[in-house]
Amino acid sequence: MIQDRKIPHGTRSISRLLASAAGVLAALVMTAGVSVAQISNGTIKIGLINDQSGPLSDLSGRGSVAAAKLALEDFKKLDPAVKVDLLVADHQNKADVGAQVVRKWFDADGVDMVVDVGNSAVALAIQSVAREKNKIVIYSAVGTVDITGKQCAPGGLAWLHDNYNLVAGPIRKLVAQGQDKWFFIAADYAFGRNMVSESERMLKEVGGKSMGAVFHPLGTSDYSSFLLQAQGSGAKVVAFANAGEQLVSSIKQWNEFNMNAGPQTPVALLMFLTDVHGMGPQMAQGLTTVTSWYWDLNDETRAFANRFFALHGAMPTAPQAAVYSAVFHYLKAAAAINSDDTDRVLEKMRATPVDDFYAPGAKLRADNKLVHDFYLVQVKAPKDVQKPWAYYNVVEKIPADVAYRPLSESECPLVAAKTK
Repeated sequence: MIQDRKIPHGTRSISRLLASAAGVLAALVMTAGVSVAQISNGTIKIGLINDQSGPLSDLSGRGSVAAAKLALEDFKKLDPAVKVDLLVADHQNKADVGAQVVRKWFDADGVDMVVDVGNSAVALAIQSVAREKNKIVIYSAVGTVDITGKQCAPGGLAWLHDNYNLVAGPIRKLVAQGQDKWFFIAADYAFGRNMVSESERMLKEVGGKSMGAVFHPLGTSDYSSFLLQAQGSGAKVVAFANAGEQLVSSIKQWNEFNMNAGPQTPVALLMFLTDVHGMGPQMAQGLTTVTSWYWDLNDETRAFANRFFALHGAMPTAPQAAVYSAVFHYLKAAAAINSDDTDRVLEKMRATPVDDFYAPGAKLRADNKLVHDFYLVQVKAPKDVQKPWAYYNVVEKIPADVAYRPLSESECPLVAAKTK
């Protein structure tokens, strides 16, 4: 017969205490597991927003979607267990539309990160939403320096360029050659106005002079009055601070008015491969610009370009390559920590150098710029274009340490906070 055994009072108290402690420990472990290693609903959601059909669509648009899909394809080979959804939207180059779409993505659709954008005015509106929601937005083809300057946000990352990168090289080089008087034809929104102000600041630094500027509406088709003002300005250089269809139309009309045979030098402060393709090398030959990336630089860039061409039917622009890099780097960071928590993913992204064909070894600076090399390029004469889309001669490489405004001059509040 089995008799009941009485547990001494002290022993029973210790047993209860141990059981209670074990329960608390188990709960803590489970809670830690949820907070430290979890991807919301088991899926990482990325939102890609840009101009899908307007004047800036060739340089990013559907090509950026193709680049993002290639990044997802390559990431799946690394980590097939992580599910990723890609949402795509057209902001129509309207700041209110862009902000509304992104707010819905964050609030209702569970989007973790937004990429591309490609319009400075829209970017500034989206930046406000991202700051409020503590989310990540990775910008390509956004020129205004305010994104990583006065209006910087913890999750707002610049992967491609800003207006300082774009204007510093050409202005320094041309002013040193005696081309010291400049006139600007610029798009009348945040990008164009900021590019002119950055150019005028740089001209003062190197001993040049601004002879004035005119601003045209986004998407205008008649540049005649703006070109005539440039012609009569007394400037040695006419600088175009616009992009996409705007730049293509500007240069076409420059040639139609026979200004290409005149004494003034045209400079495209922001020009993409698709712009050259749109004008043709006959019209674009001799134009100089600065770019962060070119598809024909080396074997790795050419390998990506060939994959991209098979999917999109055109060689990739620098913004499209940047979209691939941004999406791939973000996904690797999130997968490494098994979390889509904004702060933790950002920490991992900052700690890990970029490892791809776009900007190998590049790291995020305290002001959220991805710091990498740039290239001063010039469009070849038609006789020198030996293969399709191979339009550029690389004039010089601009090392990362001189391509960016010094961090000590940054107006980003995050920099001051991180250096205290």
